[in-house]
Amino acid sequence: MNPFDTSGSPRHEEEAADSRCPWARFSCWFECACVVTFDLELGQAIELVYPHDVKLTEKEKTSICYLSFPDSYSGCLGDTQFCFRMRQSVGRRRSKVQDDVYNRDAPVTLQREPSHFLGYVYFRQVKDVSVKRGYFQKSLVLVSRLPYTHLFQSMLQIIAPEFFEKLEPCLEAVCNEIDQWPSPVPGLALNLPLMGVVLQVRIPSKTDKPGGSPVRTLAKENLLPTPMLLPTIHELDLFRCFQSVLIHMQMLWELTLLGEPVVVMAPSPTISSETVLALVSSVSPLKFCCDFRPYFTIHDSEFREYTTRTQAPPSVILGVTNPFFIKTFQNWPHVVRLGETRMAGDLPKQLKVKKLSKLKTLDTKPGIYSAYKTFLHKDKILIKRLLKGIQRKRPSEVQSAILRRHLLELTQSFIIPLERYMASLMPLQRSVTPWKTPPQIRPFSQDEFLSTLDHAGPQLTSGLRGDWMGLYRRFFKSPNFDGWYRHRHREMTQKLESLHLEVICDADLLGWTRDKSEVEIVDLILKLREKLMKARRHQLQVKDGILDQLDTFITSIISSLPQDLHSVLDTH
Repeated sequence: MNPFDTSGSPRHEEEAADSRCPWARFSCWFECACVVTFDLELGQAIELVYPHDVKLTEKEKTSICYLSFPDSYSGCLGDTQFCFRMRQSVGRRRSKVQDDVYNRDAPVTLQREPSHFLGYVYFRQVKDVSVKRGYFQKSLVLVSRLPYTHLFQSMLQIIAPEFFEKLEPCLEAVCNEIDQWPSPVPGLALNLPLMGVVLQVRIPSKTDKPGGSPVRTLAKENLLPTPMLLPTIHELDLFRCFQSVLIHMQMLWELTLLGEPVVVMAPSPTISSETVLALVSSVSPLKFCCDFRPYFTIHDSEFREYTTRTQAPPSVILGVTNPFFIKTFQNWPHVVRLGETRMAGDLPKQLKVKKLSKLKTLDTKPGIYSAYKTFLHKDKILIKRLLKGIQRKRPSEVQSAILRRHLLELTQSFIIPLERYMASLMPLQRSVTPWKTPPQIRPFSQDEFLSTLDHAGPQLTSGLRGDWMGLYRRFFKSPNFDGWYRHRHREMTQKLESLHLEVICDADLLGWTRDKSEVEIVDLILKLREKLMKARRHQLQVKDGILDQLDTFITSIISSLPQDLHSVLDTH
């Protein structure tokens, strides 16, 4: 039996993009909303999934249950917000057409997750004498494949207080309201009504200039109430996340860039998830292609896979709160142990880098436990600027902007030489002709690339000194390089396909067929049809009218052939 058999439920069909399907608009934003509660007999249990027709496997339900509650070591009283990331079960169907259209125009860092769910959690734990354990414990979870952390956490702050009072009727009303929203289209500014508030957001596009101004306000409308403007849908307060490790930003950036195995041990799931997401975003606009778990527990289905000692630790960043993990991850090369932020005078106390051998006891002190030596030198000017900003009481969002700009420029300085070299592997446009298969992209040669660094390396845009060549050599072995290369190669291949289609349409195809045999003409038609189907399937970006022009040409050629060939071609 297929656990994802959704017969009778059109939510997961490819036509989900059609607004006439039940919950089609809701499913553009979320998979579902879950309510997780603590049951004395069962432990953590799902109390409610909405919409009711959503199909989650038992494994997915179990994962959501365990990841939606802070573990007992966190001692989270009151309200706590955090997020998690979990694998979807094999066999889940999704709207590929809808995904492809969105992913084509979205920045790579904001594309829909193809095989993971992101859970955005609002957990409440308060004393309640009417409950046997003496505490009311419940989590409201929004499950999505979109990494819109800031937007979804802001939504939970609006929804959760009323939800904990009114429960299911409130959640039903919210889901119905979201089902009226427009789809998240990259480049568009949207008004999103939610419980009497209008959230005004802009969905980033891949054509945006990195680090550009975030939100352009919508054309003035007489909106009541006045919209709540969110300057970003996904960015975190980087400065708050990194304030105790500012002097080690270079090291953390390199570990993330190289896809090194890192464990972040934090006092709460909030700090754990924010720190992991901040690390992943530190290499933007490069897509982090390794696994990452903002909040990870011993109940996770991948726990054994990630803690086995029989093989090297995988390329993953794990956020944990249970001290038990200190013993479990003793063989991991990089452990960041965070405590509550402590001040040294008016500056946050900075963690020290310590030897891994010191990571043994349950009361391990905060620090970065690693033997890693950075390839590049620290940017002392940045560190001084940020520390001075703290003394001058500079607002956190300004500090974050400075830090984000630095990380962006550092990543761009690293990536630009790779992009430049990759572009040189593209065949010349004049070599694309209508009567031949498009030429191949030249293979990527690491040695040839490294030889370009002397005259076109990162030193052109970055003042940081160090062993850039060594950093590239190490990067070539990482999943992040593999992911970047595959993405760029796919884009370039599609560009070649688009160019080929355009030169075919510019050619005198009818003239070519005049002295050709029927076999040759049929072969041409089949090849052109295949190219046309491929172009539509992959949403190839070609000049307006090209695909229709090709369609018309195929139809006219078929009509000129003998009648007996029409039926043959119609069956292909």
